[in-house]
Amino acid sequence: MSNGVRTSNVLLTRRGLMEQGGVMTLTTALFGVAPALASDTKTGPKFATDGPFNRSTVIEIARALAKKPFQAPQDKLPEQLTKLTYDQYRDIRFKPDRAIWAKTGLPFQMELFHSGFYFKDPVEVALVDNGQARHVAYDPDMFTFGPLVPKPMPQGDFGFAGIRIHAPINRKDYYDEVCVFQGASYFRAVGRGQVYGLSARGLAIKVADPEGEEFPSFRAFWVEAPSMKSDSLVIYALLDSQSCSGAYRFTLSPGLPTRMDVEVSLFPRVALGKLGLAPGTSMYYFSDNSRHDIDDFRPQVHDSDGLLMQTGRNERIWRPLANPARLQISAFADTGPRGFGLMQRDRSFDDYEDLESSFERRPSLWIEPVGDWGAGAVTLVEIPSNSEIHDNIVAYWAPKTPIPANSEYNFAYRTHWGLDPDPPPGTVIVAATRSGRANIAAPSAERLFVIDYVAAAAPGANPAPAPTPLPMPKANVTASVGKISDVSIRVNDKINGWQLSFHLDPANETSIELRSTLAFDDNRPVETWVYRWTA
Repeated sequence: MSNGVRTSNVLLTRRGLMEQGGVMTLTTALFGVAPALASDTKTGPKFATDGPFNRSTVIEIARALAKKPFQAPQDKLPEQLTKLTYDQYRDIRFKPDRAIWAKTGLPFQMELFHSGFYFKDPVEVALVDNGQARHVAYDPDMFTFGPLVPKPMPQGDFGFAGIRIHAPINRKDYYDEVCVFQGASYFRAVGRGQVYGLSARGLAIKVADPEGEEFPSFRAFWVEAPSMKSDSLVIYALLDSQSCSGAYRFTLSPGLPTRMDVEVSLFPRVALGKLGLAPGTSMYYFSDNSRHDIDDFRPQVHDSDGLLMQTGRNERIWRPLANPARLQISAFADTGPRGFGLMQRDRSFDDYEDLESSFERRPSLWIEPVGDWGAGAVTLVEIPSNSEIHDNIVAYWAPKTPIPANSEYNFAYRTHWGLDPDPPPGTVIVAATRSGRANIAAPSAERLFVIDYVAAAAPGANPAPAPTPLPMPKANVTASVGKISDVSIRVNDKINGWQLSFHLDPANETSIELRSTLAFDDNRPVETWVYRWTA
């Protein structure tokens, strides 16, 4: 990332790092994990300790924590771990037979990530069963250390780097990774048949702020033991940062989509005026609409290609993503939003031609608010990037009114990790956006935009051809400045949909907000297309 925006220390590269990790298991019949280390333990748990546990335990810890000045984690990893290189860290692997609940036949298993490399702050973990929490202590015997890792490994209960959850989401006889929590407050999940792509965060503070972004971190996790018939797993998390503390409750339900119900209580130390709720973070490098001198064999490279919004007025808005020349922030004011999220809409291998990355199998992330979130704005941050290794896209809800210091702020939402949320059958959605120079014969600043539309399929299916014969809509295209001309709408029989085209003359403008709508005689719902053109 560039333009003075601080980046998170979550990943060195977008591939591979979160695929490695370790697990801690317990051997007691109740928890299935090993007891804490003996006298060589140098540190110990401050939050995820042994003792009674109920639904309000983490809330009370967060409330008490917020009454004190912020204190960064004081426990330091041994130097041997902090100096691990990327390749050395990847050479630390979890022993599969030591997974929590691995030998119980329960519908979930849990593994823990080893600390080290970028992941230097301890993350505490406890298991909860029958109202009792038991701390999970670090033990190097839970991991294999490859030839690249310096030995011997240090002893001590210095925590973990995060957790990952496995479940038989694709096959009844195999536990695939479903969800990962690692790095600051980042987490990500996949739906059935998908691979990891974009991430979510517990909280975003001061995104793209000149003073630098603040990255709250999950300091501890409590994971409830599932029953034999459980189709969901409950995870509690304690968040802390300079500005606030928070208590989170995640209910994970694997499938297509994989759902996570999120309940949050925030306790601000200071007034939170630059706050992002339910943030998603993704990668957009280039697509059909935006190559900009990129020399690459692939047609497109991105984890997400658009921001989808369902406003409180029930307007469905599609905003194609961009890799801009300069940092740009877009805010879409709303009251009581019904949903928003970063979508991966192109689902064919031919869209990417990348056998390794499988971009067509990466999940979309849809945020569904629970209750009335009031006034605010869906905010989109697009950061210039010259590589696919950077997560340069952030989207979140920004409340209009700052949250006062020393208060309590509660909200809830559901995340859907899978495909686009199902619109009503027949809804006309944007299938593709393309642009280029309008006058090929001579140099010109005039731009040509071409937008394809199709009718959405029945719920649970990908977009399908609309019924024929197709009705002809009326098109309306507007621009904040500049001049729109040559607006044309016609049937696109290649996709059994419609194609809208128009010219934009930007004149001397450097930034223009574009908007297009289609109107059918039968008043069928249509996505509104919005886009920011920049010179």
